Amino acid sequence: MKAEKSRIQYVMSWIRRQPPKVKAFLAVVTAMTVLVFLRVVVHEHDNLFIASETVHALGIGVLIYKLTKEKTCAGISLKTQELTALFVAVRLYCSFVMEFDLHTLLDSATLVTTLWVIYMIRFKLKPTYMEDKDNFAIYYVVVPCAVISVLIHPTTRHHVINRIAWAFCVYLEAVSVLPQLRVMQNTKIVEPFTAHYVFALGIARFLSCAHWILQVLDTRGRLLTALGYGLWPLMVLLSEIIQTFILADFCYYYVQSLMGGQLVLRLPSGVV
Repeated sequence: MKAEKSRIQYVMSWIRRQPPKVKAFLAVVTAMTVLVFLRVVVHEHDNLFIASETVHALGIGVLIYKLTKEKTCAGISLKTQELTALFVAVRLYCSFVMEFDLHTLLDSATLVTTLWVIYMIRFKLKPTYMEDKDNFAIYYVVVPCAVISVLIHPTTRHHVINRIAWAFCVYLEAVSVLPQLRVMQNTKIVEPFTAHYVFALGIARFLSCAHWILQVLDTRGRLLTALGYGLWPLMVLLSEIIQTFILADFCYYYVQSLMGGQLVLRLPSGVV
């Protein structure tokens, strides 16, 4: 067992020493390998989206445990939670007026728990909130997402306001984790529960991205046509890919830390 763990640590150490281009290539190869594995193992690819929502819910559950048991919100970005509540609320509205299904129930649960986390940070645990570290200006992401959603949105039969809202929540979800990454960049040290939460976000985003890519492959591109014409179908896929790669570097260091038996994750400069 120790020899196997030593080999894993050797591989992780070798990867860490590689230049950025090699790391990027290895990340793409790994992602493609996992995609092929999921396509073979998971026969109903819609389950990947449900799995994504479930993993996201587990991540929020970790936050709830941290807030209730440790009585501290240190290291958690309030702005990421607010952006999450915003895009989930908009997506929930779109679900009610456009397509009510199981995802609507999952989003309802996610919104309620996220609002509770926001309440705890803003009021109950405010003295432990690291406001000086949570210094990402959210209008840097909200305003561009709103502008792009007006310019590029679905071309379905739904009302234009609903189509713009749908596009807005897709774009905002892709970048909603940026304030949390800024907090970790400022602190350099990530305590276990926050690290578990962000890692869960990374896994959830990858599963969601895998769902879209495999759906496109299964339908031989017909899914893109069903989404509409123009740039919108490509923007959907691009958003999924962006939100996956935003967290890829952190997930690598999380796994490395876990393999090394470290409870506290220490991030090198320039990771996030």
